[in-house]
Amino acid sequence: MEKKFNRTLVTAALPYANGGVHIGHLAGVYVPADIYVRYLRLKKRDVLFVCGSDEHGVPVTIRARKEGCTPQEVVDRYNKIIRESFEGFGISFDVFGRTTSEVHKKTASDFFRKLYDKGEFVEQESEQYYDEEAHTFLADRYITGECPHCHAEGAYGDQCEKCGTALSPTELINPRSTVSGSKPVLRKTKHWYLPLDKHQKWLEPWITEQHKEWRSNVMGQCKSWFDMGLKPRAVSRDLEWGIPVPVEGAEGKVLYVWFDAPIGYISNTKELLPNDWEKWWKSDDTRLIHFIGKDNIVFHCIVFPAMLKAEGSYILPDNVPANEFLNLEDDKISTSRNWAVWLDEYLKDLPGKQDVLRYVLTANAPETKDNNFTWKDFQARNNNELVAVYGNFVNRALQLTKKYYNGVVPAAGELTDYDRQTIEEFKDVKAEVERLIEGFRFRDAQKEAMNLARIGNKYLADSEPWKVIKTDPERVKTVLNLSLQLVANLAIAFEPFLPFSSEKLRQMLHIDEAQWDRLGATDLLPEGHVLGEPALLFEKIEDSVVEAQVQKLLDTKKANEAANFKAAPVKENIPFEQFEKLDVRVGTVLSCEKVKKSKKLLKFEIADGAENRTIVSGIAQYYQPEDLVGKQVCFVANLAPRTINGIESQGMILSAVNFDDSLSVVTVDRKVVAGSQVADAEAWLGSR
Repeated sequence: MEKKFNRTLVTAALPYANGGVHIGHLAGVYVPADIYVRYLRLKKRDVLFVCGSDEHGVPVTIRARKEGCTPQEVVDRYNKIIRESFEGFGISFDVFGRTTSEVHKKTASDFFRKLYDKGEFVEQESEQYYDEEAHTFLADRYITGECPHCHAEGAYGDQCEKCGTALSPTELINPRSTVSGSKPVLRKTKHWYLPLDKHQKWLEPWITEQHKEWRSNVMGQCKSWFDMGLKPRAVSRDLEWGIPVPVEGAEGKVLYVWFDAPIGYISNTKELLPNDWEKWWKSDDTRLIHFIGKDNIVFHCIVFPAMLKAEGSYILPDNVPANEFLNLEDDKISTSRNWAVWLDEYLKDLPGKQDVLRYVLTANAPETKDNNFTWKDFQARNNNELVAVYGNFVNRALQLTKKYYNGVVPAAGELTDYDRQTIEEFKDVKAEVERLIEGFRFRDAQKEAMNLARIGNKYLADSEPWKVIKTDPERVKTVLNLSLQLVANLAIAFEPFLPFSSEKLRQMLHIDEAQWDRLGATDLLPEGHVLGEPALLFEKIEDSVVEAQVQKLLDTKKANEAANFKAAPVKENIPFEQFEKLDVRVGTVLSCEKVKKSKKLLKFEIADGAENRTIVSGIAQYYQPEDLVGKQVCFVANLAPRTINGIESQGMILSAVNFDDSLSVVTVDRKVVAGSQVADAEAWLGSR
């Protein structure tokens, strides 16, 4: 017998406040959670949507150190960016709290203390890396070294970002402290651990037998952990930034961020409902749903439930619909490499197009496997689906009603077999969308909603009211009445998915609110109902818009390459006498032109202080010839002439090879007389 719940508590993973939020976060967690919550509200269900920023842990301290500010300043800044980004996309949290709030600090501290007093922790000594120069224990992210698997440099103590392998600090080859740069040493330290092995006996059947409906990716990851055997997990860290461990003798230790963060769901609820929060967390008739990404599955399905069970008074999650990862332009989204589409930047670059991104991310949602976002697909889905299907149907139906009936809903006459067939096609839309949403299949649910627009387009195209109006105007009334009913259905069906355009459509229809229980009805707009002014629901996105976004990513990639550039090793030393044989001079470019039948070569006429000379150089890909005229460039004057493409080149223009193999001509910083020698200044003065 299926359990009856009287309310639903929905949590969305707490975004980490050491950076903004990007499309991967939106696709993986926040849009599906928002769709689900908006749907429950439309169903008049009692629901609470809880989130907030996760503000403790090592990455915050790393960013603070890098930026020369305090950890609090870091989290204050990013909490604001994250909060405003979510608001911009219509993510409808009931509360968005912070783990640095006083309510949270007390809640997390009390939670730890209760488990401590109940004897639910084990104390263990272990060896951890210590920085003797900085006088501090090092968290995983403060240690880098060579990856033992792919041998990439710069792997972290918890993960190699090159190959993606999870690591422990002691596995690194030649570990270094990122704080001082010194080689760390192993020292003993004491921490408290949650003995997950003790909880496996009930956790495993609870998930694998009692929750067989959970997604296969969630179940698969949990089973792999059970198969390996659960092990005690630390709940404290040697760190200054965080909530102090509320136990005597625990100076310099804080609650580990993954013990601290999920308690944020509780404290944020408590902050919103100080007198009523317990019914949401401690009543058996509350259904708890966690929306997360796949990197958080273990914490929400195993660690957090073990914490709640150990405490003893809390309900456990009923479902954890975790999504996989979203890639960007066939590459893994990476905040450290800035390879991401940041939500705050999207809102500035593409104003008014929040629903377009919501639609594309839902249509392409990584529900059971990793998926890929490309700007070309974004453009295509907008132009070919939102504009050409949904927007086109709405616009035609409203414009024809305005043209023939002054924007007043006409009366439906006798229905034809084709009318009845069309009605039959969409009468089950409510039941189908509900089934899919309640099964957490948001991609298919949105597709079903879009099917209404496809039905409407086909109905209008087949009925051809613009032709029939000349011979059978009464028939046109029926066609447009039924078309308008479909439009009104679309305004309801898309409400959970596209809140901004749904509101715009309701305004055009003069409908106050979306009534979910009426979805599928054919009398949503009564005869004589006055419609508002038609307007385009979506607009076409031009190539230039997406090209600008792609270029932005390419510029990012280039900047990353520049930042990671390491100079080639210096060639072996040569005697000074050998250098003296080289005659490098400054010449003024008199003329410059492309060499015919060559993509790479430019022909220079150089004023060299004597008789002038011709030099051929392979830099045509990096300069326009006219941009070089008048510049003073450095060239090797005593290089033996050689013929290139039939032109005798009398020297070599010097260029610097950049990190991306592009060439930049070596020039002088102030004007000198053509023919001036480039020499070692000290040696030159000494010879005088």
